[in-house]
Amino acid sequence: MGNQQYIKQLEELINLYNTMRNLSQYADLSDQPKQDRQSLITRTIAAIYRISGKESIYSKEVHRNLEKDPELNAHTTVIIGIAKALKDDVSADYLKTLIELTHADIFSDFLEMASHLNDNGYKDAAAVLAGSTLESHLKKLSIKNALPIKESDKSIKADRLNANLTKATVYSSLDQKNVTAWLGLRNDEAHGNYGAYNKEQVKLFISSIQDFITRNPA
Repeated sequence: MGNQQYIKQLEELINLYNTMRNLSQYADLSDQPKQDRQSLITRTIAAIYRISGKESIYSKEVHRNLEKDPELNAHTTVIIGIAKALKDDVSADYLKTLIELTHADIFSDFLEMASHLNDNGYKDAAAVLAGSTLESHLKKLSIKNALPIKESDKSIKADRLNANLTKATVYSSLDQKNVTAWLGLRNDEAHGNYGAYNKEQVKLFISSIQDFITRNPA
């Protein structure tokens, strides 16, 4: 889901609050039907959690207020204020940067593990881990760029994700060729063709994927 969709979700909720506010004497909408207020705040909290993650500062601020008083209606203005802050940060690409950095750290850890395995004589296990990291990154790149990762409830294969990402100009045709070659090594490992590659090729495989992920963050 892209930033524009996140912004649209938050704007709809903020606009709904503004509509209700125009009908109310109070900022907390306390003279409006409780069911309507509760629906608005529940949906807003869900959007904050969904968009920013439950460990984000936005979600933690929601949680901190609810801990003080679990009654949702007591936090109308605060929750809407958090939603507005989140919308502004998403609009400025701050959230995107945070997500990309988190993904990069996770993938870096996996590739570091793969490198360690390869250095210690476990080239096949290293190839498995590096290949899985590459496929996961292709999926995250597809999600980031609003490209499908499933079709008829079945996951789209990595080679097609690669083609779709290139067609959408997410990365160059040269990168596409490199990814195709890396997927070839991944397929050799998956089919037990362990003699088709050696330790040095796996080492290059890992470093090349690291460079690709760094240049194409998700």
